[in-house]
Amino acid sequence: MATLLYVDGLTVSFDGFLALTNLNLILERDEKIRLLIGPNGAGKTTLFDVLTGQVEPVAGRVIFEDRLSLLGLSRHRIAAHGVSRKFQTPSIFPRHTVVENMALAAGEKGCLTNTFAGTSAAERERIAAVLAQVGLLPQVETPAGALAHGQKQWLEIAMLLVQSPTLLLLDEPVAGMTRAEKERTVEILAGIVEHSACAVMLIEHDMEFVRQVARGGHRVTVLHEGHVLSEGSLDRVQTDERVIEAYLGRGRIAATTPC
Repeated sequence: MATLLYVDGLTVSFDGFLALTNLNLILERDEKIRLLIGPNGAGKTTLFDVLTGQVEPVAGRVIFEDRLSLLGLSRHRIAAHGVSRKFQTPSIFPRHTVVENMALAAGEKGCLTNTFAGTSAAERERIAAVLAQVGLLPQVETPAGALAHGQKQWLEIAMLLVQSPTLLLLDEPVAGMTRAEKERTVEILAGIVEHSACAVMLIEHDMEFVRQVARGGHRVTVLHEGHVLSEGSLDRVQTDERVIEAYLGRGRIAATTPC
């Protein structure tokens, strides 16, 4: 089976503190979503930092699409090769409209003169399709800063999708959302699985959201103290005694286990 992402023996040290310790992870090409969970300080965000060129490990390998080593590449080159990342806080242009934000994302990064009026017909069609996918087509002329919190998160996801990434990294995408917004985000992820070619790897602490996403049969990786503690279906990891003791807790597991 072909591998999209191969992480081997990854170790990251911050002034002697090992944020990642010999971490191994494989994401196959046919996987659409991989969920990363674990307690604070487990190394989840540090892993994303390595994958996007923000942190240099002291040991290990990261191979993308069976051929490309991501280590040592700049953030821009990694993004150009198809690895895109969304941070917890939406990174949008609040004074620009939704469609202008999309045009900026679809064009050259950092080129603030690229507006929707200057895009090609094909690019406009692509932008409209992605906005429809995340439910923001009715808000095309709305200033991004006037959107609700969840809509801002969806806009940034759309801004990344319009760039046609191969791997989309989402860091706590439902943080601060209402219950209804979280449920809509589950639907958006399902739409990405169905209509987009990219794979999604996401970090999340909200176990109810994780449970809803994992219903699609997606694998869950549990990180703890910088290494993989458990991996597999949600049913498997949430009954793993090591996971229960280290992260979920017996009371919390009971509350999040499907009836």
